[in-house]
Amino acid sequence: MIEHYAFGSIEVDGKKYNHDLIISSAGIKDWWRHTSHEVSLNDLELILAENPKTIIFGTGALGVMKVLPETEDYLEKNKIEVLIFKTAEAVKEFNQRSHQPGVVGALHLTC
Repeated sequence: MIEHYAFGSIEVDGKKYNHDLIISSAGIKDWWRHTSHEVSLNDLELILAENPKTIIFGTGALGVMKVLPETEDYLEKNKIEVLIFKTAEAVKEFNQRSHQPGVVGALHLTC
């Protein structure tokens, strides 16, 4: 459960983080992308390792990070639901769905 999100910081299960994260029922992983403000096919390896049914992308406080169209198309063709929100809204959506199997949050914490 995500307790708090503010620009550049997130608290998950009582622990604070100051970097982008992938959150699933299996735990928390650091998330570094090839290009800071884009999610390309090359950035999916850690996410796909979680066998997601749904990926909730948090695109930052202002929504600067973009999920590239080819990335979204690839996920949808593989029958993975893709939800894209600014990070504050993505946190709310993740908390509502986190009890469902296969839900993964991929969250950009800054811009």
